[in-house]
Formats: sequence, structure tokens, C-alpha cells
Amino acid sequence: MFSGLVRERGRLVGAPKPSGQGGKRLAIAHSRALGARLGPGASLAVAGVCLTVLGNDPELSEVELSPETLARTTLGELRDGAEVNLEPALLASEALGGHWVQGHVDGVLEVVERRDLGAHLELGFRLPASFGAWVVEKGSVTIDGVSLTVSRRLAESFEVALIPHTLEVTTLRDLEPGGRVNFEADVLAKYVLAALEVYGRPAGAP
Repeated sequence: MFSGLVRERGRLVGAPKPSGQGGKRLAIAHSRALGARLGPGASLAVAGVCLTVLGNDPELSEVELSPETLARTTLGELRDGAEVNLEPALLASEALGGHWVQGHVDGVLEVVERRDLGAHLELGFRLPASFGAWVVEKGSVTIDGVSLTVSRRLAESFEVALIPHTLEVTTLRDLEPGGRVNFEADVLAKYVLAALEVYGRPAGAP
């Protein structure tokens, strides 16, 4: 479990490479302080994707991408030197400053608008109909591992407003229209909708 509060930006050392087991491997450089929280078997959110650390030295962690991860996320598209948002698993003793984030990406969204407002930034994302019921105005979403509040909900898209701190510590500052991001809806929204679909229908309703 994660909170969507990015700890730091990591950097790919080399492009994703075949693992020989049907997936791909990533090597990610990071700070020594983050490395102290990691080790073989540890969970690490990489651009919002929960991955298992296979091995690490104090400043480099290696992870494997499964075929499912490659199909649902942008990680297989990354290139050598690309920056990624990193967050270690949340400790039970830590404050939940963002929202409950699983690192289980629902899909990839397209950036459709960017508005620079001085030191602030507003971004718009196209929202497929299949995800529509999960996104509400002032609700929570995760974009590339960053916990964000929906500032505006439109018929086929939604917007978020980014403060200077978020732009400083994450990769979202680099997003432009046409870009692709990893999207995870609020897990509570998904469970509530699933429960309503099963138990919320009147007797005899289709």
C-alpha cells in the first residue's frame, strides 16, 4: 500500500530489457536514503506501478515488468535516462498524507490540455467511459504515482491543479498534450461501485 506522496524522482539506467522470462527488467537509480528502505522482495511504486525489488545496491534497484504490467502501463515505453516517480511501501506508523493507493494501475490516460498559470499548472486528461463512474469532482485519483484531487469533472475528461511543490518533486511538470500517464482510480470508489452493481439493484431489475 502507498499514499501517492512521491518520495523522489528516480532515473532509468538503460532502457527496459527482456528478462528472458517473458517480461522486461528495469534498473532504477535513486538516493541512498531511499535504498535504505528497499531490499529484495520490497515493494516500490514506480510511476504509480507497484513492483517488487529483485535486487538492489544502496543507489540502484532492479525490478521486473510482467506482460500484464507492460499491457496496462507506460513502463515498457520508457527510455534510458527517463525520470520516474518513486515511493516505497507505506509503513503502518506513517501518516496517510495522500489517499490509499495500491499501485495497481487501471490503465493509461492521454493528456489533452495543459495550462501554465505562473508557478501553478492545470492538466486535463481524457477519461474513457469505462472509468467514468470512478472519477468525481473533488475526489482522489493517482497519476503516475501522484495522489491528486480532481478539480473539475467534464463529460469525457477531468482536470487536476498542481501546486509548485508537486511540480518540483514529481515528473508531472514535464507532461504535455498527447502524453500518456498511468492512472489508478480511488480503490474505495471501485469497491462501492462493485457493491452497488451486485446489491444495489431493486428486486427483479435486470
